[in-house]
Amino acid sequence: MSSLLKHLTASAFLAGSSVLLVACGAAPGAASASDRVALAAVPSPAQAAAETAAASATATTAATSSAATPAHLPLIRVHKSPSCGCCGVWVDHVRTAGFPVEVHDTEDMMTVKDRLGVPEPMMSCHTAEVDGYFVEGHVPAEDIKRLLAEKPKARGIAVPGMPLGSPGMETPDGRTQPYEVALVGGDGTTGTFSRHP
Repeated sequence: MSSLLKHLTASAFLAGSSVLLVACGAAPGAASASDRVALAAVPSPAQAAAETAAASATATTAATSSAATPAHLPLIRVHKSPSCGCCGVWVDHVRTAGFPVEVHDTEDMMTVKDRLGVPEPMMSCHTAEVDGYFVEGHVPAEDIKRLLAEKPKARGIAVPGMPLGSPGMETPDGRTQPYEVALVGGDGTTGTFSRHP
């Protein structure tokens, strides 16, 4: 294969499947398959400029995304009742945010909460563990990421109760109620970590 044909074939591959579809749609007998791919792969100057700009934008977006999200998020271990539906929806929420999740179904949630030091006023339906912290209740994944980035001296964070509109507690009619994510210190005292309208 000549160096020109190699270059054109590589360009066709980089240009994507739309080029191959154009080549496949050419009239039979007009040219050989390799000629059609090579011809379809030669972009006009405007196309070349647009493709370069698109590639640059994609690279910038990828770089920004990788900078905003850690390359490797730690495992979240979730303890929940096997019959809790909203807990399962919250698990889906943190998985979608990029966390690996390990689910432990148990009927004895109080033992888990006591072991991790979750104060009674902060309790909710499920309890998670991540990187030495507890995450109690319907805490948004972004707050978990912030906790892991800031690494405060604390036991964990919690959303007490089950506020409407929090992750896993969405309603079909879109109703929400304001809620806070609390930071639970090593001595059990609590403060506001974040607020959600």
